Amino acid sequence: MRPFRTAWLALLLAACAPALLAVNPGRLPEPEDWDPKPAQLEWWYASGWAEPYAFHFAFFKAYAPPSYRILGLPGSLFGPFHAAHLALTDLRTGKRRFLEVADQDLFAKRGEALPGPRLALMGWRFYREGEGFRLEAPGVDLRFRPLKPPVVHPPSGTAETGRMHYQSYTRVAAWGEVLGEEARGEAWLDHQWGEQLSGIAATWDWFGLHLSDGSELMAYRVKGASGRVVQVLASRVDPLGNREDLALDFLPLETWTSPSGRAYTLAWRLEGPEIALVLRPLFREGEILSRTTRVAYWEGPVAGEGRFRGYRVRARGMGEFVAGAFRP
Repeated sequence: MRPFRTAWLALLLAACAPALLAVNPGRLPEPEDWDPKPAQLEWWYASGWAEPYAFHFAFFKAYAPPSYRILGLPGSLFGPFHAAHLALTDLRTGKRRFLEVADQDLFAKRGEALPGPRLALMGWRFYREGEGFRLEAPGVDLRFRPLKPPVVHPPSGTAETGRMHYQSYTRVAAWGEVLGEEARGEAWLDHQWGEQLSGIAATWDWFGLHLSDGSELMAYRVKGASGRVVQVLASRVDPLGNREDLALDFLPLETWTSPSGRAYTLAWRLEGPEIALVLRPLFREGEILSRTTRVAYWEGPVAGEGRFRGYRVRARGMGEFVAGAFRP
């Protein structure tokens, strides 16, 4: 009787499961379409400086890999699982706070990712509100108003690592409350989705920067499972909101070993025909060992200066450097 029940459950779940989309590099999404997709992995980021704090929020939606089994059945048949991360850095002292939630327990109350987008998990919420967005999480109530139209970057990753479509609002006004204090500044919003098994098939070094000339810079270096660099992407969004590709290299300057023993390059020189920029973290402590997404990464505020097309510029924003899988 049990095999019959299992087969019946498999058929029922399969009928409800969506066909997962792969990334077609030749067909980019619309910049303003931030609705959830039937993708293996998807995330929405909000990060930046809402002084006196820097903040990093991420909401993840993922289907189990094909090889993962639940009750003897393919894990993807049980629908997407969700997780959310929140990291806060006091820009005055460097004091850190990190929280995370997930619905990975099969019998836990499930999160949701609905068109809008409207994202919710364990009381955490990120959703479109009027012409902008709002984030509600423990100790945080922030509103975001885009100052430029959204853009689409080239997909991150390769056929080897899996690819992710990548959309951004690169300069966003942010205001509200953080830990009971009034907070105000500028943020960066991201939406990525695709078939990449991040932290396993791919790791990366990433910057989202606001430059003093009114432009923004996204720089992304992707590594495969062996640690070899397989892709370097860079997008500049000019003061009018136009995106352009930028050629550059990541040159490491300073490495920090975290209390967990992992090494992170935190200081970098971004160098290319039109740009030379040195970036450093405001504080070294920034490692996140996530028990929900099982990834070790560094995330925190960075700043620097250099030149772009012959003119001196200052930069500030956020950096993210992924070490790889974490097994609690």
